[in-house]
Amino acid sequence: MSAINPYKLKISQFRALVAVADCQNFSTAALELDLSQSTVSHAIAQLEEELGVQLVKRGRQGAKVTPVGDRIVAQARQVLHLLEGIAREANRDKGLDGGQVRIAAFRSVATHLLPSAIARLHRHFPNIQIDIAEYGEIYEIEQALRQREVDIGVTECLVGEGFSTWEIVEDEYIALLPPQAREKQTQLTWQKLASYPLILSRHASCSARIRKCLQQSEVPIDIAYEIQEDSTAIAMVMRGLGATILPRMAAEPIPANIKVCKLPCHLSRTLGASILENALHPPVVFAFLDALRNTGQFREPIAV
Repeated sequence: MSAINPYKLKISQFRALVAVADCQNFSTAALELDLSQSTVSHAIAQLEEELGVQLVKRGRQGAKVTPVGDRIVAQARQVLHLLEGIAREANRDKGLDGGQVRIAAFRSVATHLLPSAIARLHRHFPNIQIDIAEYGEIYEIEQALRQREVDIGVTECLVGEGFSTWEIVEDEYIALLPPQAREKQTQLTWQKLASYPLILSRHASCSARIRKCLQQSEVPIDIAYEIQEDSTAIAMVMRGLGATILPRMAAEPIPANIKVCKLPCHLSRTLGASILENALHPPVVFAFLDALRNTGQFREPIAV
């Protein structure tokens, strides 16, 4: 029997073992670690192979740590605690043990993109404070950035002098039809769209983009209402007052009895994160950008 080489043991294996011991279930432990169940199972199987002992008994009732596994879990907790202490010391020196990140965003972005990024950030840096200001127009976010009122703008991509911008995700525009709509196809024609009074957003970028799309129609399309809030447009569609066109992220959650259709022309907006290019940003700003990378298809910076 060969001696165990402790330097082959991995921190990820200790984390998996402790999580399974706490949760007594592989799937719950996987959710806790933001990993797949197979990854957690494989990590513990590898650890058991390295140590040559059974650490966890698997059964219909879940997972139960063996007596030797229980003793090793106690020591694994100490190892993880020491590693967290090392990370805290380094983060304190880098200015990541506290501080504030000020973010400007559209409501839809603040609702659907930011919470997961904040959760990821706080797993590593729980003491960083996040301040979110919601705006309705792109120029308001750009102004807030230039005036140093916020550190990061998460909105439609700001491409211009003085900004560094990273694309996050493409958000497609969709048509929302009232409950009584009888269209069986999810792809609208211009004629079908023109048969509904159109409820249009007053927001500058959204309105301009939709109007440009509507110019491709071979039939006149009546803009019956112009409103400020996305929720108002959806409520009016629910009441059968017409159809509306919104970015999918702004429309969600979509009521079940509203019919969702594709537009006759392709229309989308690119959402991204922007910072002032030459500003002296604290480390917490880049820590948040790193967390945001994991929420979508974060791409290379846009060339100015």
